[in-house]
Amino acid sequence: MARISLEHRRTVFVRAMEWYSKRKYGDVLDPGKAALHHRGVLTTMLALEGSAARWSRLDPTLKALATMVTSTQVGCSWCMDFGFWEFHHRGVAPAKLRAVPGWRDSDVYTDLERAVMDYAESATATPPTVTDEQVERLRKDLSEAELVELTAQIALENYRSRTNAALGMTSQGFKQYCEVRPA
Repeated sequence: MARISLEHRRTVFVRAMEWYSKRKYGDVLDPGKAALHHRGVLTTMLALEGSAARWSRLDPTLKALATMVTSTQVGCSWCMDFGFWEFHHRGVAPAKLRAVPGWRDSDVYTDLERAVMDYAESATATPPTVTDEQVERLRKDLSEAELVELTAQIALENYRSRTNAALGMTSQGFKQYCEVRPA
């Protein structure tokens, strides 16, 4: 249960945000409902998400796995739920999405995917525990631009997951609309 009200007075702005969210995602996103309490925060979130959506150097599957590992590490069930739905619709292999919570024991990942997920866990730790060896491993397959994008994607998901978890956001049922079943 959310720790903040997700209800709002039905202003033109609120109705417009709800319309956009329903059109894009099929439902009004709970984190958006929470952010509606502070228009400056909402505006910043939307600008950040819009800008990040244009990042395109990193392979989409690597981006998805780093994001999902980060939300798993933080413990954000809303982010895991939405992430399954989002990345499924972006063409990421369902088997890879299903196996994220137990990725170390799964045989569906390449060596590079494992290195990305290991890096995501280390970058998400508090404090971060990233080693020079992890970065050197990634530099064998990723350009510096890809490594920067990967790191920024992990940081962005930390922001999302920590905000949503702290505000008590829980699964909203997105993954029921795709073939993905939890691991």
